[in-house]
Amino acid sequence: MSPVVDAHLTVDRGAFRLDVPLRVAAGEVVALLGPNGAGKTTALRALAGLQPLNAGHLVLAGRDVDRPGQRRWTPPEHRPIGVVFQDYLLFPHLNALDNVAFGPRRHGADRRDARRRAAEWLERVGLADQARRKPRHLSGGQAQRVALARALAVDPVLLLLDEPLAALDARTRLDTRAELHRHLDAHPGAALLVTHDPLDALVLADRLVIIEDGRVVQEGDAATITAQPRTDYVARLVGLNLYRGVADGPAVRVDDRLTLTVADPLHGDAFVAFPPSAVALHPRRPDGSPRNTWPAVIAGLQRHGDNLRVQLDGPIAVAADVTPAAASHLDLAPGRSVWAAVKAAETRAYPA
Repeated sequence: MSPVVDAHLTVDRGAFRLDVPLRVAAGEVVALLGPNGAGKTTALRALAGLQPLNAGHLVLAGRDVDRPGQRRWTPPEHRPIGVVFQDYLLFPHLNALDNVAFGPRRHGADRRDARRRAAEWLERVGLADQARRKPRHLSGGQAQRVALARALAVDPVLLLLDEPLAALDARTRLDTRAELHRHLDAHPGAALLVTHDPLDALVLADRLVIIEDGRVVQEGDAATITAQPRTDYVARLVGLNLYRGVADGPAVRVDDRLTLTVADPLHGDAFVAFPPSAVALHPRRPDGSPRNTWPAVIAGLQRHGDNLRVQLDGPIAVAADVTPAAASHLDLAPGRSVWAAVKAAETRAYPA
């Protein structure tokens, strides 16, 4: 079965080049994640038709909409796409009903039919009683749902969501995320979510595509990504320390000064990962404890939930989580020397 989205997005912007293959099936939600400057917004703009491709192709539901090699390009208003922008971009002079009706009207529906469909969508997103209100009288969560209704009212083959929850406060974000999840589950087309927030991606998406410097560095379902991150960015995203080295059985050399003992014997290039909670700190070199010990210097301290996140410099840069009581007992402070220890059983090792 052919995917709804079959694309190879190649865009040149000065010295930066986006080169991202992308396929999304019907009913699938794919999250596109990456650090600032990775190319996420460029990819979204290329899909929406706001940024023509320099090479590659974009096929939506079997229809070529952008193929530079054949000089084929479809303007945004003629693409079967719905977009929810980060700041929603609702028309301030139109009420909620007419904001939602704008999409169907743009796609050729007459005024009566467009408003009927808009009313149905406002009912679906739980805002039928807000139909006459203008955007300035809506809460952030309500505005987000109006924007979602406007995007879905055109029956899009592809739904694009650009940081759709970023503008919301924490409480509204929680409720709206659950509401958005329900509507994405019911959407028969493809959906692409662009986000910085790993929780949004893990809750809303079926598959994650991670891009850095305009290239795909890893993709897969949440379990695969979180179990075996392959770049520092992905490791930080899922809350792991990650190192690349050379394995010889249970020993992985990650630095000229440090070889880690791991639970998963390997040979050749390998990654080693472990969570900050696995790192124990000691005022002096521990005796008779884990084989993985090394001297470190505290580079920084910050609150992390109920614990403290300690940044360590040394043979390897490490994040460690300790309780406030442990931090007080160890008298932790920037510049202080400590010993770090990680049990081999707490590590994950896998081929690089």
